[in-house]
Amino acid sequence: MTFAELSHYFQKLEETASRNSMTEILAGLFKEAHKDEIGKICYLLQGRVAPLYEAVEFGVADKFMIRAIAQAYGVDEKQVIQIFKKEGDLGVAAQESHNHRTQSSLTVKEVYDRLSDVTQASGVGSQEKKITLLAELLQSVDALSARYIARIPLDKLRLGFSDMTILDALSWMLAGDKSLRVKLEEAYNVRPDIGFIAETVKEHGIKGLSSVKAKVGAPILASLCQRLPNADEMIKKMGKVAVEPKYDGVRVEIHYKKREVKTFSRNLENTTAMFPELQHIGKQLHAHEVILDSEAVGIDPKTSKLIPFQETMTRKRKHDIEITRGNVPLKFFVFDILYKDGKDLLSLSLSERRKILEQTIKSGQTLVISPEIVTDSASEIRKYHDEQIKKGLEGAVVKKWDSPYEPGRRGYSWVKFKEEEGKTGKLTDTIDAVVMGYYRGEGKRASFGIGAFLVGVAKGEAFVTVTKIGTGVSDELWKELKKRLNDLKVNEKPKEYTEVNKIFIPDVWVSPKLVVEIAGDDLTRSPTHGAGIAVRFPRLVRIRDDKSPSDITTTKEVEQMYAQQGSK
Repeated sequence: MTFAELSHYFQKLEETASRNSMTEILAGLFKEAHKDEIGKICYLLQGRVAPLYEAVEFGVADKFMIRAIAQAYGVDEKQVIQIFKKEGDLGVAAQESHNHRTQSSLTVKEVYDRLSDVTQASGVGSQEKKITLLAELLQSVDALSARYIARIPLDKLRLGFSDMTILDALSWMLAGDKSLRVKLEEAYNVRPDIGFIAETVKEHGIKGLSSVKAKVGAPILASLCQRLPNADEMIKKMGKVAVEPKYDGVRVEIHYKKREVKTFSRNLENTTAMFPELQHIGKQLHAHEVILDSEAVGIDPKTSKLIPFQETMTRKRKHDIEITRGNVPLKFFVFDILYKDGKDLLSLSLSERRKILEQTIKSGQTLVISPEIVTDSASEIRKYHDEQIKKGLEGAVVKKWDSPYEPGRRGYSWVKFKEEEGKTGKLTDTIDAVVMGYYRGEGKRASFGIGAFLVGVAKGEAFVTVTKIGTGVSDELWKELKKRLNDLKVNEKPKEYTEVNKIFIPDVWVSPKLVVEIAGDDLTRSPTHGAGIAVRFPRLVRIRDDKSPSDITTTKEVEQMYAQQGSK
């Protein structure tokens, strides 16, 4: 397939807002694609040349792309900037600056390889090399292809769908409907590499997924917690349970093989460079290779007490890691083992995995097995939970004792227990939401350029509004929010935002990338918010850089929270 043909598919996808139409367009594309190129197409659809979890980045800013476009078409940079300011899109700027009749015959693979070369440019002179590589590529393609080639390195392809739509399309390619989506998603949760999944089913059909197992170096989607209103409901629904502390830290999946360590966040980011102390954990392991699920929590070096989440998060910096490491030493509380010495352990019960975990980790300073109690008593759960609160932790996590590890699932195998519903008149759990846009400030906040922001929760693959927030934000945080949201602003409402009432339309729309944790007094029915429910007296708790939009609270969960609130 030529890249020009792929660009026409991109154009069709860009011009439709219908999820079903997108699925059918993608299915048509996948049917036409060869088995050796379907994986590359899937990465390009993500705006990448590698799986999300591989630390392969373009490192291309707007100013680099402006120079590349000007160089490719022999035009003045001011002309490119003028189009960019008008359209808010460097893809359109590239397309409109294109001034020769190139009929591109470059294949998808050739364009993919050239884009891969851009990611590999490093060292002295790498910026100029990237600009030259991009200019040469832009010069070699037609105008429509230039639009998408300019967008891909900037992570602004703007097609409006996630990997879940791609899985639907793969099912449609194989079966003519979405009937295979569950099997595809189960494989994807174990190996969240959309290119690998696509190549596997293109060549071997749905049967090929039976060979997809856990693999050291490829992250497994984290198992997630559901909500239940109280300890009695937990025992009623789950029976015998393990109860563990709920740490206010950073979820870290640890992969160890032949003395090499890689780590991944719950949103599949490769975080290996941020945790150098893990490079020496081999002496704490009775294993040649292993995948562990853990929570990293900062320790105050003076008092040895656990420190708050925001201080722990300073360890996620990409620079000055050794300095920050000295200021914020970490302990990794390990609570599960997913793979050991060639054996995938996901299907084993929690009780069996716990035995293996205890046999695998030796005592030491870096890795600590998270404590637990095993019980079928609601009062024991409450007692344990209260003990964790007194220690300054968030509460407890309750896990079904005979359950397998369920990657990416929010079933009732794991339940978080932050506060017993009915103890207070406040909303007893927080909501993770995505920032959809912001409003320019008035009065003192006029100097910040932001005075409030709109947030939404997930409804399928779309995002719908749940509240507007203007409180609980310090002056410094307002400034940080403005800076970060400016990097995400777009000229038009993203296709993923549905059911936005005109009274909530922000001054500036932003791409759905920044996740925040919010609290409030309670939930109320709302005829104006897209979620059908609104948060009363909302306030910002913190920015959640450890979470992606795929991790946020859903409308279904908000409905559950509302119903549980009504039972107080």
